[in-house]
Amino acid sequence: MHIGLLTGGGDAPGINACIKTIVTTSAEKGYRVTGIRRGWNGLLAFDPSDPSSHEEHIADLDPAAVRRIDRTGGTLLHTSRINPGNLRKKEIPPFLRNSPELMRSGLLHSGNFDLTDQVLRSIGILSIDVLVVIGGDDTINYAEHLSRKGLKVIAVPKTMDNDVYGSDYCIGFGTAVTRSVQYIHQLRTSSGSHERITIVELFGRSTGEACLISAYLADVDRALIPEVPFDPETLADYLVEDKRANPSRYAMIAISEGARMVGSKMIEYCGRRYDGDGYETASIGQLTRETISMLTGQDVICQPLGYLMRSGIPDALDLMVGFNFAQLAVELIARKRFGLMVALQKGVYTSVPLDEVSSNTKQVDIGELYDVRSYRPKMRSVMGKPMFLY
Repeated sequence: MHIGLLTGGGDAPGINACIKTIVTTSAEKGYRVTGIRRGWNGLLAFDPSDPSSHEEHIADLDPAAVRRIDRTGGTLLHTSRINPGNLRKKEIPPFLRNSPELMRSGLLHSGNFDLTDQVLRSIGILSIDVLVVIGGDDTINYAEHLSRKGLKVIAVPKTMDNDVYGSDYCIGFGTAVTRSVQYIHQLRTSSGSHERITIVELFGRSTGEACLISAYLADVDRALIPEVPFDPETLADYLVEDKRANPSRYAMIAISEGARMVGSKMIEYCGRRYDGDGYETASIGQLTRETISMLTGQDVICQPLGYLMRSGIPDALDLMVGFNFAQLAVELIARKRFGLMVALQKGVYTSVPLDEVSSNTKQVDIGELYDVRSYRPKMRSVMGKPMFLY
């Protein structure tokens, strides 16, 4: 059995633990593992006619090569956000830009190109029997696309946002929350010293789980998540009350990067438009800082945590899940079960069909975990809930 292994999307603590265990467990079973560098881009950019291309994009992995990598964050194999099924022309490797493959692919409705045939060709040339992909929504969605093309695929969910449907937990989430809680508490000293309102911006484009759980554990005053648009006037009133009620005269607010104001409030207060995918001139944290400062006349700062959430060594939880997801992935391969994603559901390791993952989205259970009026985490009952609460 020859296993191909790649990591896509953003890096996350725990990926290297997963890579190590896939390699060592496979070796015990007599399987060979080949690493693909830089995610899907490695298979796209691999040029079999160029001897240097193999070294650039392909890595032969054995237990000696991965012996110590679980002690570090990031990914040994590097990563990228390339999607070979929806490529901009500038993303196409130079050796393919004038190739027959490109001409045959044709333009998609978006004006981009689909070079999936090139990816499948690379897999065939490398004689890979099954591909294991470690990634988030985009990476796993493309893996499902390849599975429908007949490729044997196993997926492992990884994301700081914990937003992959079908699994209660994704590699990287525990460390992201741990880091967020630590930094929020550290920021309290400066916030209190200067009697400020402090906004801490966290990852979370489409779901607010990272923000909500971090806010719950750090006991911040308010938490803003993508699932519930917020009214800046109401928020400003709350924060003034929160600051007045605090003996140290400060207030703390956590905000997801994908949070948004109700209606046209962004334009009304900031003169800027939120476009649904990003922000024309500033992040939502910075725009909220400007708005709250304008409404309250108080000193407001915004501290984005961003990449600090995903940097450094994994915590114990991400090590455990990374090891066990890898073990499960190799077990599925040994049982010749493919087209699946390994998962955790209610504290139990299991697997989910890839088409089920790619056809659904995961969001916070507002009715159980959030107070939409006060913009606060609200755990209405934990009886019968799994450890991660969702």
